[in-house]
Amino acid sequence: MSGPNDTAEAIRALAAERILIFDGGYGTSIQRHGLVEADYRGSLDLAADQKGNNDLLCLTRPDIIGGIHDAYLDAGADIIETNSFSSTRIALADYGCEHLVREINLAAARVARESADKAQARDGRRRFVAGAIGPTNKTLSISPKVNDPAFREIDFDTLRDEYRTQCDALIEGGVDMLLVETCFDTLNAKAAGLAAREAEAAAGRDVPLMMSFTITDMSGRNLSGHTINAFWYSLRHLKPLTIGVNCAFGADKLRPYLAELSRAADTLILAYPNAGLPNELGQYDELPETTAMLIAEWEREGLVNMVGGCCGTTPGHIGAIARALSGGKPRVVPDVPVVTRLAGLEPMHIAA
Repeated sequence: MSGPNDTAEAIRALAAERILIFDGGYGTSIQRHGLVEADYRGSLDLAADQKGNNDLLCLTRPDIIGGIHDAYLDAGADIIETNSFSSTRIALADYGCEHLVREINLAAARVARESADKAQARDGRRRFVAGAIGPTNKTLSISPKVNDPAFREIDFDTLRDEYRTQCDALIEGGVDMLLVETCFDTLNAKAAGLAAREAEAAAGRDVPLMMSFTITDMSGRNLSGHTINAFWYSLRHLKPLTIGVNCAFGADKLRPYLAELSRAADTLILAYPNAGLPNELGQYDELPETTAMLIAEWEREGLVNMVGGCCGTTPGHIGAIARALSGGKPRVVPDVPVVTRLAGLEPMHIAA
């Protein structure tokens, strides 16, 4: 692998000029279509009930997924995610779709790529596609058996290999970068990040890595017990283009943790919160203007380089965010990470 990283350089150049806009949630938009099981299944011969298998729609209803991509791009998104959050063998096993991992990820990447390229052709503004890689329902750090704390359902190499299959297909399908998101277990994130780097090398082209932490309670830690800064320092060796936080809470409750990360990380910061907290029915009531107002506070404090939305957010939320941040100033990325500055060392003295 040689030559300049065009995507990473393009993203950094744009992020130095303005805050880039990410897309929002997909589950919320899919639910609004009122799909029945036959919509998910399509013509595929599958034994299990497929209702709720949103990633499968990339194969059976690409028109719906493409339409959601188009709506986010029309709202102002610079970067859209593939609809592949649960497209590993581990996650798809819940629906008996393990054999469709490659096909789903290829389709997810191609549908998103088509939408991004159409938008770029209309106005000449470059759009980017991030291959979405979710956390699976297995954890490397915690035993699911209360009486056997040493037990693990999966080992590191197996999980890395499962992620590798997904990464290979997303890259083949044409994504610009890979996004390891909603990381509730730092060791799981490390396995996914390593798989992404291996897939990048095998593909022979530069595919920047993005990583996003999720907080599981108000202590500011993820499920494996790490703070947001511990997450960053544990994964810094993977040299991610962006590090950030998503899901968990609304923008107001994420702000203090985002401030910590912004001070520590010498790379771009991406943050995409939920539309507040869900109500008693599991629905998100926060209006687009409210989400946008709260995220605008992040801009005023110089905390972010990219922003978007997670659960409960819609193209309406992304449009409101884009308008609120128009003309706003992006966070200035420090030349030297905070741990180096505090230690009085030069960057070369810190291991890569």
